[in-house]
Amino acid sequence: MGRNESEEGSVSELALVVPKQGENREEEKEEDNDDAAADCVEILTDELRKKGLIVETVSGLQNEFIKLHAPLEVLGKVAAELRFRKRTHVGMNLPFEWDEADAFVRHPDGSLFGWGERIRCYNHILYGIVNTGTKAIMLKYNCMEVEWNPGEPLLRKLESVGIVKEVFPLHDESKRKQLLRSWAMNWLDFTTQPIDDICSYYGVKVIIVLHPGDGLSTMRYVATYFAFLGMYTKWMLFPAALGLAVYLIDFGSSQLLVLPVFFVCVIAWAVLFFQFWKRKSSALSNRWHINDSGDAESEYRFWHTDRSTLSSPTEQLKKRGTDKLKERAAFEREEWFSWLMRLRNDVFVIMGIICLQLPFELAYAHLAEVIGSELLKFFLTLLYLVGIQYFTRTGAKISVKLIRKENYENMEYSANSLIYKVFGLYFMQSYIGLFYHALLYRNLMSLRQILIQRLVGTEVIGNLFENSIPYLIYSIKKFRAIRNKRKHEKGQPKDKRQSMPRVEKEYLKASYAASIGQELEDGLFDDFLEVVLQFGMIMMFACAFPLAFTFALLNNITEIRADALKLLAMMRRPIARVDASIGGWLNIFQLLIVASICTNCALLVCLYDREGNWNLSPGLGAILVMEHVLLFIKFGFSRLVPDEPEWVRASRKEHVTRAEEMCSKQLLRSISADENAFKEMKKND
Repeated sequence: MGRNESEEGSVSELALVVPKQGENREEEKEEDNDDAAADCVEILTDELRKKGLIVETVSGLQNEFIKLHAPLEVLGKVAAELRFRKRTHVGMNLPFEWDEADAFVRHPDGSLFGWGERIRCYNHILYGIVNTGTKAIMLKYNCMEVEWNPGEPLLRKLESVGIVKEVFPLHDESKRKQLLRSWAMNWLDFTTQPIDDICSYYGVKVIIVLHPGDGLSTMRYVATYFAFLGMYTKWMLFPAALGLAVYLIDFGSSQLLVLPVFFVCVIAWAVLFFQFWKRKSSALSNRWHINDSGDAESEYRFWHTDRSTLSSPTEQLKKRGTDKLKERAAFEREEWFSWLMRLRNDVFVIMGIICLQLPFELAYAHLAEVIGSELLKFFLTLLYLVGIQYFTRTGAKISVKLIRKENYENMEYSANSLIYKVFGLYFMQSYIGLFYHALLYRNLMSLRQILIQRLVGTEVIGNLFENSIPYLIYSIKKFRAIRNKRKHEKGQPKDKRQSMPRVEKEYLKASYAASIGQELEDGLFDDFLEVVLQFGMIMMFACAFPLAFTFALLNNITEIRADALKLLAMMRRPIARVDASIGGWLNIFQLLIVASICTNCALLVCLYDREGNWNLSPGLGAILVMEHVLLFIKFGFSRLVPDEPEWVRASRKEHVTRAEEMCSKQLLRSISADENAFKEMKKND
């Protein structure tokens, strides 16, 4: 492993990290000639080559790297072995067959397999290398001996003893640079993004991690987030312009009427935006072939079932009715136990928020108003920030443990349950102080100042830390690696000193992970959480600070490019994860719209009832009427605008019809074959 090959034009997609061996490698080899133990890394590379992978070894400053690339034929055969369900040209999702590869639809970039599908194939190859012999094989690396037992995966064994430190994905340099030009650095088009290229680069349709069974998978992917953020930013132009006009123009005595009109327009805007987002999401799902045959797959489980496990209709008739009661009792028992477990966990989280976090937030809000010294307020704020970080992090860890004990039908429900629990913690942290100030003091001017501080400060500081901390950590790691290497190379000429290869630079970069835990969620959790918190703040206090929409627009324009630059230049390439929409976050957006109707009507009451008498005057009556009208708009518009375009619905129905026809023909052939076999058996008897 001493050679360091050129990386220019590399198409390697994964890298394995192993500790660097001693400098006297040749002397160690001579000493080990009589030893029966083989070098485990050499065995690993040989096994990878036998699997058809193109292996390239690179010597870094601190570690050695095994870069892997799989030819298309190797990926195709593995995909056929795993029975990937891929879209065909007739519109159906069928198990992939390598010999019939031309029948399957390619991705927008022309590739047969997406990023997520390739990762799954690599995962199957890497962890499919096992000891097929009947005896254990002794392996050696850096004076360490490892016993490779029969039937044991080689890579899993090397990871357990620390010989293989990590397996991580690599960026495709040509595609990464292209995306940098057309996406991250393209400031001329504020909201336009190459969504199809993003989807192809970061993958769709596969939920997989490099270590199967570890934690839970999220149900999102990068392209959905940026499609949502781009549409959200584009639609934000209307309320931003309207809020700017309301804030800057003096309407005189009509100012109290302008705010209700502004708020009605904002609610109508929010409702229409999410309805049209649902339409766009369904169109993107159809274009990217995500869940496009969900109805067919739910109705025709026949295609998901392994043919070897299907018994004949005659055998099924014999068994029918014998185990039905037992199965029914087991299903009912499991159903009620799962429901009680989820109810217990939800109650536990809610009571924790009410009994622990709520008093903490209210105490801070009260002390911040009572204390007059600015120095004491500063120290109080520092104490609050430290304490709230502890609360949210502890609450997130508890939520993770609770989720793992719950029994859900699929991973999407598990991910949504986690979203609701963690958002409850952040909801208290972000809004309870504002609610306390608005209801207790009823001073819109001071509330507006607090909103400016929180909205602008949170977004500016958040973006600064979000993008600068990964770069600083990477720079520190790189500096230490180069400094340690130069200590060992003292006295050597500068032209003979080794430079850091690109693969090692990617290894030093941070992973795209969530703050609540890398093993559970990727960085999209934090990105969606940031957008949701911003939406709640500008919507629930729209009448107090109409200019907030303008700040949100400017922040989102910056956020699109900053997040793109973070993903492409500052972090490793994420593992592909998938969802057809934004999942549980969409439900939270809808709840925030309803909450904003209540909070803004309360703010308008503060305007019309400054003396605090709470009399049902014409102004207050008008506010009550407006609240009911807005609720009607919220739920009425949801019915007026269809969730998906008609052409998407027609396409899905066509796919279902074709699936039904094929299932019917296959089932009839199977029944006919079984009936003929039964008749033949009778004749022989």
